[in-house]
Order: sequence, then C-alpha cells, then structure tokens
Amino acid sequence: MGIVAGLDSSPDFTRIVVCDTDTGAVLRQGYAPHPVDTPDGTARPSDVDPQAWLLSLGEAAGGGLLEGVQAIGVSAQQNALIPLDAQGNTVRPAMVGGDKRTQVAAADLIDALGGREAWAQAVGCAPQAAQPVTKLRWLAKTEPENARRTAVLLQAHDWLVWQLLGRPVRRTTDRGGASGTGYWSAATGAYRPDLVELALGHQTMLPEVIGPSDAAGTTPEGLLISAGTGETMAAAFGLGLGFGDAVVSLGASGSVMAVHPEALADTSGMITSLADATGMHLPVVTTLNAVRALRGTAELLGLSDLEALSDLAMKSTPGSHGLVMLPYLEGERTPNLPHTAGTLAGLRRESMRAEHLARASFEGMLCGLADALDVLRGRGVEVRRIFLLGQAAELSAVQAAAPMLFGVQVVVPQPADYAAIGAARQAAWALGVSQGTLDPRTPPVWQGAAAQVLEPGDELAVGQAVRQQFVSVREQTHPGAFRA
Repeated sequence: MGIVAGLDSSPDFTRIVVCDTDTGAVLRQGYAPHPVDTPDGTARPSDVDPQAWLLSLGEAAGGGLLEGVQAIGVSAQQNALIPLDAQGNTVRPAMVGGDKRTQVAAADLIDALGGREAWAQAVGCAPQAAQPVTKLRWLAKTEPENARRTAVLLQAHDWLVWQLLGRPVRRTTDRGGASGTGYWSAATGAYRPDLVELALGHQTMLPEVIGPSDAAGTTPEGLLISAGTGETMAAAFGLGLGFGDAVVSLGASGSVMAVHPEALADTSGMITSLADATGMHLPVVTTLNAVRALRGTAELLGLSDLEALSDLAMKSTPGSHGLVMLPYLEGERTPNLPHTAGTLAGLRRESMRAEHLARASFEGMLCGLADALDVLRGRGVEVRRIFLLGQAAELSAVQAAAPMLFGVQVVVPQPADYAAIGAARQAAWALGVSQGTLDPRTPPVWQGAAAQVLEPGDELAVGQAVRQQFVSVREQTHPGAFRA
C-alpha cells in the first residue's frame, strides 16, 4: 500500500490528485488557477512565462497535500514549446496553444520538405499551426536572435519534470509528448533532428525519450518522478483505454482518438499519428466544428443555453423530419474543406420548426464526428466502445442520438480530471517497477471510471438511416470530400 500523485498542468490551471497505488482511488486533491498575465483577465496570451506553471503547482500542492506521496507523475498541455539557451534559461516565454501566428510557417514547412506525403512518411502527419516544429520555423523567421540562442527544446511536461528534479543535466520526455512535436516519429521511435534544423536553422539538444514505466529521476528528498506525458495521452491512460476503445471529445471543436498497435502515416493530413503513454499508439482525427455548432443554433433560436437546445431537440424525432445540417461553420478539417461554410438541407414546410433545427444541429455534430471515426476505421482501427467526453456529453439529446449514430456502446464517464488520474497511474507504474512489484510492460490495473453506459439497441437501424441521410447531403454538396 502506498500513495502517488498525478499533476495536470492544463492551459489555465493545475490540478493534483493523490491516489492509492493499488486501486487508483482518489484520496485528496488540490487545484489552483494559473496566474493570468493580461490585466483584465479576459484572454490567455499565446506567450506564457513557464514560471507561472510552477507558481500554480506550488499553490495547488499547499496544505500538506503531497505528504506521504512516494511518486509523482506529470501531465501537461501539449504543443507548448519552451526554448532554452545553453545555460538552461528560457530564451523567450513559452509559445502555447494553437497559435495563429504560425499558420504561414506551417505551410512554409510543408513546402520545404516536399509536401504533405513527405511529412507523413517522416513523422506521421504534416505540420500544424500548434506544433512545436512550426513554432520553431516562426521563431527562425520572426525572432532570429532568439532562434540563434536556442540550444535546448522542451515541452511543458518536460520542463516541469526537469524543474521538480532540480534542473539536472539529463532532460527527459516520453513517447506521447515527443510524438506531437513534429520532429519525432512514432513509427520509428526516433527523432528527426534534420527537421529541427529545417525549421530552426540549426540543430539543438533534444530530451531523451524514456519508456512508459521508466522514472525520469528522484528528487533529493527521495520522491520518484515518472516520465510524464501530454494531456491527451494522460487522459487516455486515466480512462483505462484499451484495444477497441475510442474517445470522442466534445469541445468547441471535436476530436476522435483510439488505441492502435501501430503508427498510421496519413498523406491526407486527417490523421495525426500520436503515441500513447503505454507503448501503443493514439491516432487522432480532429473536426473544427462540434459544440460551436450547437451554440450557434441555440443563439439562432434565441435559447439561453445548450440545455434548452437539448430539451427542444428531444421534441423532434430521429432524422429531424428530413432536416440535415452540415456543421462546417468554421470551414472543416475532416473532411478537408478549409474555406467552406455550413449547410442546412431538407427544408420543407413541415421541417421548418424550431425543434427539428435543434435536433439537426445535434445530429449534424455527431454525424461529423462519426465521419471522423470512419476515417480511423478505414485504416483498420477497431472501434467497439466509445468514451464520450466533454460537458455536452451530459446533454439528453447527445445521449439519445450518439449510440445509434456511432453504432456501438457509448460510455459517458462522470466528470473528473482524467489527465491527472492518468499521471498518477503512470507514477504508480514507475514506482512499482522501481520496487520490483510491477512488470515494466504491464501498467497497474486501477478501478474503472464511474460511468453511464448507453447501448444502440433497437435504434441501430434508425441511426444508420440518419447517417445515410447526412452522408447523401455531404456527398451532394461536397462530392468526393473524403476521397484521397
């Protein structure tokens, strides 16, 4: 018996959970927002002093939260690039999030290597605006002096682990974090330093990629620090995903990921080939429009919130009386239609009612995510069960439509910080391996998340008909959108 901690440093806050090493039961937890740099607190800047993460960590761990803890795992926001100089000092603030400044740099890099296919073969996906490799290109073009001084590249969880260990000479990362950089290949398990040089103009020191159950080191006080990983991989590990499981995440945009035994190179650019926190792979497909389509519909109908939209949608029936919404309000990435707009089809006198439009927005959002699932299925990824995440997963209209449209069992876990729990589970794994009680190839088995389980049941055929209605409108409006 022992206790471990998982630390999740998200873009806006730090959450720490302290868990029982054997069962995963959360014993206590701490929380602290990150200090906000903007005077009015209305916007999170794209440049962040990483010291803010340490301040938040210290506050979240206050009150003796970590007393008795034997190991800590770190999960952190992905794509945050921290350039360091040769002495280990930050060259400039960390570049975080999906930074619009770097969109031109992404296109520049794609051309520089010879197109999307060349990138897919090299590292599994073409550069995207948020990825560290693209931020390096922006740095070289826009801040050449800072680029010249950059000697070491870390991401958020790498930097936090390094700080917790007292800034040792050895700097580490894990497969999951490395796979999102744009200069490490999940297929080969190796860095591509030539791509760093292509982006930045010169090579740099890169953190050592250690195994899922390895320890990054031990603090002077004897506290073991595990490898750490990105938030996506930590959340998947915290949920206990295995083969046949997929996650559909409902944010303003949507994402679909699943556990797969091999990396998927994708020349279309729709699949991002990430590694997970266990030694497997996490191919991810993103849609630009998910809950934003619901919010837009709610505003159009003069409704106060998504609960009211959901209640109204429940007064309609599957298929929305023939009304079909293609929810491509911000353009779309899956399928690749960056300059398109949304479509509302099937308008007839009997379908022009508020409840049918409300239902069509839910069905359009979920059918768009089902299209993303089909991209993975088309590459041999098995999907037998779907974990549905995000606040919108609690809405009755989502829960009514999702099982029939996805065609498999849908699990809605109760809200929790699964990234922090995943980080704690990683800490327990590394601790067990160091003590000789756990196999380095087999993570500890923790109790599953409390969840609501929804089955498609007798409505499977109805769901298939609704999907076909959506696909027909999509093909008529955007012929061949999913053909390579």
